Amino acid sequence: MTATASFRYAGVLALLGVTLVWGTTFPAMKLLANDVPALHILALRFGLASVVLLPLFVRLRGAEWRWGLVLGLLNFIAFWLQTEGLALISSNRNAFITGLNVLIVPLLAWVVLRRPMGWAIALACALALGGLQLMFFEDSAWSWGDTLTLSSAVFFALFILTLELCALRNRQQPLRATRLAAVVSLTMCACSVLVALGMEAQPLLGVARSLPWGSWLSLGYLAVVASVGVVVLQAWGQQRVDATRSAIIYGLEPVFAAITAWWWIGERMHAQAMLGAALLVSALMVSQWGSAPASAPQAAKPRGRAAVAPH
Repeated sequence: MTATASFRYAGVLALLGVTLVWGTTFPAMKLLANDVPALHILALRFGLASVVLLPLFVRLRGAEWRWGLVLGLLNFIAFWLQTEGLALISSNRNAFITGLNVLIVPLLAWVVLRRPMGWAIALACALALGGLQLMFFEDSAWSWGDTLTLSSAVFFALFILTLELCALRNRQQPLRATRLAAVVSLTMCACSVLVALGMEAQPLLGVARSLPWGSWLSLGYLAVVASVGVVVLQAWGQQRVDATRSAIIYGLEPVFAAITAWWWIGERMHAQAMLGAALLVSALMVSQWGSAPASAPQAAKPRGRAAVAPH
């Protein structure tokens, strides 16, 4: 094996590890969402992440603050909608619908930015629609939880496009990913606290004090491993793997979510739902073929999830 091949395979393994961690966040969040309001989960999760990232706030540039605040607001809305939806539907359904953001990105770019949409996107849309019909026909009809989750996928897609715009606008002096992640995490924590003050009857400190140790372990995992540790691993991996291959690896996230949901919380998918899930994963992979811009998939993840991560 050549040094170049070893370099690339190491990157592939790193990105597979990143995608696996993202997949595990769905059942972890599902367990928390059953007992803790969504806004409190986000405030505690990204509050812990911000504490870990605190050293990175030294010597932040003005552009990193500005773009981090915008990205953090978009990511907060996406995570809030996703977590509210997760409380109402299975983590499997939540994961597969959320994964559609990879497909929504080129659709939004086509509608808003007039970016050409090739045959791959049209085929991916058809596969995704067929997959959703199979999954929901077997389980239950479309619900409010599904609507919230699909809305979150749209905001994740907006986050991705804004991240791409951020990279294009700062070509002369590229923003540092870890610094941007720190601002995004802090913004998400602040938004969660502010909205919770106006909407939630339970005070945040009271909820935090009443959490069992198992919930704190889940929050620690989501904050340190899934929201902070993955940033470094993803940045390292994407230096070694091209954007198209990276996007295909990321398309496996719902598969890892389904496997961990089966192992961790006992969620099952029957044959017809599994076929629908396979069509959705196929749609995510097909959407990255053809004429997709090379920069889009690379910007597409941190989907906040790496930078702030699923979820």
